[in-house]
Formats: sequence, C-alpha cells, structure tokens
Amino acid sequence: MELKLNSKPNSPIIIEGFPGLGFVGTIAVEFLIEHLNAKLIGKIESKEMLPIAAIHKEMIIEPLGIFYDKSHNIVLVHALGNITGLEWSLAEKLAELSKILKAKEIISLEGVSSPTMGLNKELQSYVYSTSQNKKLEKLGVQSLKEGVVVGVSGALLLKDKLPLTCIFSETKTGMPDSRAAANVIKVIDQYLGLKVDYKPLMKKADEFESKLKGLVTQAKEATNQKTKKELDYFG
Repeated sequence: MELKLNSKPNSPIIIEGFPGLGFVGTIAVEFLIEHLNAKLIGKIESKEMLPIAAIHKEMIIEPLGIFYDKSHNIVLVHALGNITGLEWSLAEKLAELSKILKAKEIISLEGVSSPTMGLNKELQSYVYSTSQNKKLEKLGVQSLKEGVVVGVSGALLLKDKLPLTCIFSETKTGMPDSRAAANVIKVIDQYLGLKVDYKPLMKKADEFESKLKGLVTQAKEATNQKTKKELDYFG
C-alpha cells in the first residue's frame, strides 16, 4: 500500500469515511467532497484491492481518493471499494498522512448500532475523542460511553498519540443509510462551521445513497464475474 500526494496542505483537519455500518462514513464524506467542491490531491494505492475502475460523469473515481478543500483547510479521505482485510494498513497510511501534513485533528465518521435505537424519533449522534474534545459535547452530542468500534476507525483508536475524534450516528440498516449520513453531516457542520444548507440535504443524501448503491452493486457483480471466470477456467 502506497500513499501518493500531489500537494501537501499545512496543518489541515483530516476527515475520513470508509465503508462500515450503513455506509455512513462513505456517504457523508462523498457529500462533503461535492458540497465543498474539494479537489483531488492524491490517493492511496493498494494491489490488494480488486482492480475495479468506477466511472461517474465520464470521470474515473479513485477507489481510495484524497481530496482538499482549501477554503476550510480540510483534507477528505474515503473509499468506494471493499477494504476488508486492509483496515490496519489504511490506518497506518492515515497516520502517515497526518504526520506528513501535521494535521490538527483526524475526524472519523461512522455508523453505529445502539440498543436504544428506535425508542426516539430522531437518530442519535455520539462522539468519542482521544483528546478530550468537549466542543461536540457542548453542542449536545452525547459521549459514547459503551460500544465496539471496528474497521479503520477501530484501528486508528488503537494507535497511540493520534488526535482522533470519532463522530457516530445511529443507523438502522446494513445497507447505505442516507439519513444517518445526513445526521453526521449536521454534526460536522455545527462543529466546523461549514454552513451546509440543510434544506436540500436529505435530497442530496438520497442521491448519494442511490449512487453508492449502484457502485456497490456494480463492484459486487464484477467480483462475482471474476470468480465465475476463475472457476470456469480451473473447472
């Protein structure tokens, strides 16, 4: 796995979102990339990932893209492909990226299942920070006192001396959940002052959900076709 950067912003905030429960982080970061008009400044390459090139609006979508929003000094990292088995390596590359750019903070966006989910009309948001970040709690975001964090965020939490803040939203489904992603975006907006227009937010989130479902389905079909060809070849 190799980190490649075309430019190196100084002391940004890094926001990452990878496929997880409800695809919350992926949808939220994808929304932020488009909303903030962030530009591609690099990528993470891995020969361990299935070589699938997704095309959207006649452009190649990097499986592990790194984007930059200059106006807010924010770097955004996300993945559209399957990263199962690569979580530790990706956490290492994010730590490396943080060190190279001297990042102020890494913000991880995730979906979380909660035993109290469904008892309230609104989805709940939670925060866990390695640096005792009280700002989000002052904004009314509950601290995550009990839970299990897996994937890239879990690997990052187990690394020492990373200024990491995890923002979670309850999600009710294992499939792409645009409502939970919108809930995370609302918290990020309040935290960083991005001035997201909330009126078209749910519509946009639905669009990203549809787009992501299409990409996930196509990737799954491509994987199945590759497996079938291998079986036909050897069988």
